[in-house]
Amino acid sequence: MRQKPIYVEIEMRSDLDKLWEYTQNPSLHKEWDLRFSNITYLHRQPYQKQKFLYETRIGFGLKVSGTGETVGVFDKCSSERVSSLAFGSDHPLSLIQHGSGYWKYIQRDNGKMMFLTQYQYKTAYGLPGRWIDRLLFRPLLGWATAWSFDALRLWIEQNKHPKHTIRSAIVYVLMCLFFSLFWFYQGFTGFDTRIFAGAAEIGMGILWLIPLKRKWIIHAVQACIFAGFAFRGSEILWILLSVFSAASGVLSQQLPSARHTKRKRKK
Repeated sequence: MRQKPIYVEIEMRSDLDKLWEYTQNPSLHKEWDLRFSNITYLHRQPYQKQKFLYETRIGFGLKVSGTGETVGVFDKCSSERVSSLAFGSDHPLSLIQHGSGYWKYIQRDNGKMMFLTQYQYKTAYGLPGRWIDRLLFRPLLGWATAWSFDALRLWIEQNKHPKHTIRSAIVYVLMCLFFSLFWFYQGFTGFDTRIFAGAAEIGMGILWLIPLKRKWIIHAVQACIFAGFAFRGSEILWILLSVFSAASGVLSQQLPSARHTKRKRKK
């Protein structure tokens, strides 16, 4: 069964030239796009397509490299622009063999920009490669594209540099892990004497590991629970945990999210 192309769409407050610069300039592009660690444009003649080299770090000192070419098509008098892309890799760690896609820029009447992409690719390594792509790689790549688009939006709209955003996201993930471990510990240590309370605490720990749509509600509920414990016992630990929970809730609202994008094309 043929996989559907990856599609991501986002709306942001920007003018056409600024968005074009942030996406077409390789030194700016690599700053916000999780899919690339480095992009290098190669020398070309004015009539040739722009060829480039790319690298993606995958951890443990390993990186995947590939090549591509892009061309932008636009009329300075038009409110729309399109940039087409072809890419491929023969790197042994690359699941992508070759692919193609495009970026489209549409100036809305309300002054906002619609920025969207669609791309498709062929996988390497036959049937195993296709299954890895279907179950893991493609969902992850689609999420990374959507998350990156929202990181770009925050950079353009609020001047939040993606490097700072990524650091904040890492801090937030660590906060979620801390709360999850806290509730797991509370639940398992008291499960023998208070089964229902222990099960509820374990359930709370599980919730912290799930990327819920309205997770700020969990932050608020937890902050109230800790504040209640502090009011009843007047322990500084519960006060600190309540403040910590509220602060992490505020932080969660300032981070990029793939949910701020549209992942399906309108029919």
